[in-house]
Amino acid sequence: MSRFGFVADHRDAFGVKRLCTVLNLSRSGFYRWLKTAPAAKKAADAALTRQVRKVHTESGKTYGAKRITAERREGGVMVNRKRIERLMRQHGIQGRRLKRRHRTTIPDPAAQRCPICCGGTSPRPPSIGRGSVTSPICPSPAGYLATVIDVFSRRLLGWSMADHVRAELVTDALNAAVRTRGGQVDGVIFHSDHGAQYGSKAFADACHQAGILRSMGAVGTSADNAAAESFFASLKREILPGRRGWPTERAARLAVFRWIGFYNHRRRHSTIGYLAPVAFEQRSTTLAIAA
Repeated sequence: MSRFGFVADHRDAFGVKRLCTVLNLSRSGFYRWLKTAPAAKKAADAALTRQVRKVHTESGKTYGAKRITAERREGGVMVNRKRIERLMRQHGIQGRRLKRRHRTTIPDPAAQRCPICCGGTSPRPPSIGRGSVTSPICPSPAGYLATVIDVFSRRLLGWSMADHVRAELVTDALNAAVRTRGGQVDGVIFHSDHGAQYGSKAFADACHQAGILRSMGAVGTSADNAAAESFFASLKREILPGRRGWPTERAARLAVFRWIGFYNHRRRHSTIGYLAPVAFEQRSTTLAIAA
């Protein structure tokens, strides 16, 4: 993008005079450029639209303007998000949004209560953080998904799918997360909602064996377990549209497995600077070593 083009894109926010002064441009030169710019601007918009379509398609047609902008900037293209939004609007390119919500947190009155001892972020990597169970992702032989998410990096460490919501569903996910971290989880905190699965003796024993401390959020608020809720919302939003179900358990598991690979290694997460979770962990590790 030329300096004149930058002024044109940002003049509504900062004014032509200020931008020209900062960029050491003449206002008369800018206005002369503006008279001859339409053809060049149209060609530049067409080229950028092709790039936007490519990123949008590679994301499974899920990315919105913010993630597409982050993708282009990492690729070396300095582009304004509002310009991306304008082009997407003009060409009917849209990300996906979720509208449906279901309740799966059913407390067990007889279950042992755990203290609320985990806040919204993790103080250090790596750390097992949040766990939850989603409602059926879609009608299939394996409709329930349990997850364990690292709050620091938002990486999905462990997951399990089954046609039930018994305690083994969540213990399988927890054990998978422990394996992902190489068993180095002694003393970390696992935070969950008040679902009966997380209050069960089997889950308590699995946490105790791994050296994991348990925590439960406040009753009646999903915001206290926001990381898990956000993960499920993204999952359903990006693999469900246009689909009524999978024919087999294997097909359902493969669909979820592919998306989890995309989520951990490629999908840009807004809370970690629009990096993918694995990339964020690698960068954090490199910075820690350098320090």
